[in-house]
Amino acid sequence: MKFDHAIYLVLPAGRSRLLLALLLLGLAALAGRAAYLQGMNNGFLQQKGESRYSRVLEMSAHRGMITDRHGKPLAISTPVESVWSSPQDMHATPEQLRKLANLIDVDIKEIRRRIDGPQRDFVYLKRHLSPEVAARIVELDMPGIFLKREFRRYYPAGELTAHVLGFTDVDDKGQEGLELAWQEELAGKPGSRRVIKDRKGRIVEDVKSIRAPRSGQDIALSIDSKIQYFAYRELKQAMETHKAKAGGVVVLDAQTGEVLALVNLPAYNPNNRTSLNGWRARNRAFTDVFEPGSTLKPFTIAAALEAGGIKPDTIFETAPGTFSIGKATIRDSHKEDALTVAQVIQKSSNVGSAKIALSLPPQTLWGMLNDAGFGTSTGSGFPGEAGGKLRPYRTWRPIEQATMSYGHGIAVSLLQLARAYTLFSAEGELKPISLLKLESPSPGKRVISRDTALAVSRMLEMVAQPGGTAPQAQVSGYRVAGKTGTAHKLEGNGYAKNRYLSTFVGYAPASSPRFVIAVMLDEPSAGKYFGGVVAAPVFSRLMDGTLRMRNVPHDAPADKDKVMSLTAAPGLNGDV
Repeated sequence: MKFDHAIYLVLPAGRSRLLLALLLLGLAALAGRAAYLQGMNNGFLQQKGESRYSRVLEMSAHRGMITDRHGKPLAISTPVESVWSSPQDMHATPEQLRKLANLIDVDIKEIRRRIDGPQRDFVYLKRHLSPEVAARIVELDMPGIFLKREFRRYYPAGELTAHVLGFTDVDDKGQEGLELAWQEELAGKPGSRRVIKDRKGRIVEDVKSIRAPRSGQDIALSIDSKIQYFAYRELKQAMETHKAKAGGVVVLDAQTGEVLALVNLPAYNPNNRTSLNGWRARNRAFTDVFEPGSTLKPFTIAAALEAGGIKPDTIFETAPGTFSIGKATIRDSHKEDALTVAQVIQKSSNVGSAKIALSLPPQTLWGMLNDAGFGTSTGSGFPGEAGGKLRPYRTWRPIEQATMSYGHGIAVSLLQLARAYTLFSAEGELKPISLLKLESPSPGKRVISRDTALAVSRMLEMVAQPGGTAPQAQVSGYRVAGKTGTAHKLEGNGYAKNRYLSTFVGYAPASSPRFVIAVMLDEPSAGKYFGGVVAAPVFSRLMDGTLRMRNVPHDAPADKDKVMSLTAAPGLNGDV
């Protein structure tokens, strides 16, 4: 069969127009999107493009240096290299990974775990490498492996200043001590830079600095490195001689309140903290509190002198060396018939001190101790500083008021105790504590009158003279004023029978005080424990070296040998 005509399918005219309209609409949408992305919002495409070759890297800021008052570096930051990886760019052979693992002393399984983790842009493999190791890593020429310049803290004085400075962590952030207290000032602000990398992930060009790093502030401490060394040496020798459990020394500038030295033992090396523990890391002079014993007696006497009820030559009966209050009995370690107020300090009579305290209203004694800074922080700004313990006077019973007069029932820190003695060295003013070097002294707080302060100071001089509890505190060529303290340590609900804290606090030259030194030894166990025998010699040697180093003029004959011959006299060290 033959067909001689064609058959045509005729579509409705409206359908073809609709199809054309849809095609034109789609074309317009694509053109609009392209115009939007490339003209009005091209950031998205640029970001995607730059992510293939551009990267922003953080630039570490140089941490501020800490120096002593003379500019000697105590804490500095040294540049080191850390190795990191960009896992998405890393294309290393098994042999390269093995060499890298050996160089940085990290197990190859750990390296694989890190680069296979969820973090695909940046992951540390090892921090703070030596220059030699960093150079050998560069020689491996591994794609996706980079070095980053960081800073590591170094402490030139080692354990001599460890408790004052503290230390930083691997990120150079302060963790203890003044490194923590002044973290914001020391740290500075990190910067950033944009770089270009090749197809193997290697940085080939610095494009620009987005934000320049801002170095941290340098800080000058009040510490004098030479005095700090003297204090460390003398305390360490005393601890070895008397087999003490721990110890501390604080040296203050008597005129400004600046801390010239602060040492605690046992110590640690902040440059190698592998064996660091809380026992060694604790800054006892700031954080530990203890009963100060007889070092508190001068404040009882000062309160009574200020109240006007007694004078230095007022006599108190102390025989037969005991004093009963209710069921409790207060005892002197050596018996005296009667003592003047000045001799109560010189002989360190608990009975005399208790009777003087009980002659005062409780509020008067509490007010003196509170105004002397006990029970509150010194305001030094040191992290974790203890405020001590001074109970409200309304809760005191008579026996508690009596024992408080010679340092029982109150808790103080060594720094508080040293600061409190500026009342007597500064003629009645309590000096503010400063760990920073001062350009000009800050005004002190008037607590007692000048006459009272001078009267107590003369009594404290008697302590270091023949007949006092601390002839071994004498310094050849200088007048010395100070007070011994020997207190039983607390144990459970009472006091340990054979565990003591031995202290001495004093200043010199007594005619015009320049330095206040407080010494504490915790649990001396070589047979001697009185503060006049254990702590006073540390004070003497340290004060002697400090005065001579600063060329302080003499105010007494240089006849120390004659005075020291008197130290063997019996019954001179009863200051419990």
